[in-house]
Amino acid sequence: MTKYDFGDGKGPVAAHQHSNGGGWVADTATVSSKALVSANAKVFGNATVSGYAEVYDNACVFGDARVSDNAMIYGDVLVFGNAKVYDNAMIYGDVLVFGDAWVSDNAMIYDNAWVSDNAWVSDNAWVFGDARVSDNANVSENAKVSGNAGVSGNVKVFGNAKVSGKAVISNQ
Repeated sequence: MTKYDFGDGKGPVAAHQHSNGGGWVADTATVSSKALVSANAKVFGNATVSGYAEVYDNACVFGDARVSDNAMIYGDVLVFGNAKVYDNAMIYGDVLVFGDAWVSDNAMIYDNAWVSDNAWVSDNAWVFGDARVSDNANVSENAKVSGNAGVSGNVKVFGNAKVSGKAVISNQ
């Protein structure tokens, strides 16, 4: 049995290199044969990568996270917890997507942004720079959240809205 240490404090666990890309996949995780997991990418825990999703560079998908459809995850991205990334979403850079966050449709999350908790980023929305979207926030349509901006609570940012700089939008 082949073992690999994913660096999560659990030591070496049963794992294999994915047939499409050669990245490491824990035997407890599920990755479809059509998905790509490149050489330095990792999928572990109970994570699932399905459809034609791509996980490459140093990206990691772990915990109970799900990446599916045609989603692309690359750079030093971490998708974990119960996070879901699907449709044609693209996430790259040093991004964190975690908790119960959802990223879908043609949304893009990049640079050093975070999407966490129960936040939802969808449609053609972008979150980038050092922006944070958290709690139950919803960023959708063509909205953009950038810079050091924060969107949190039961807040909806939509249409062509732009939240940038050090702006904070919250109902908390």
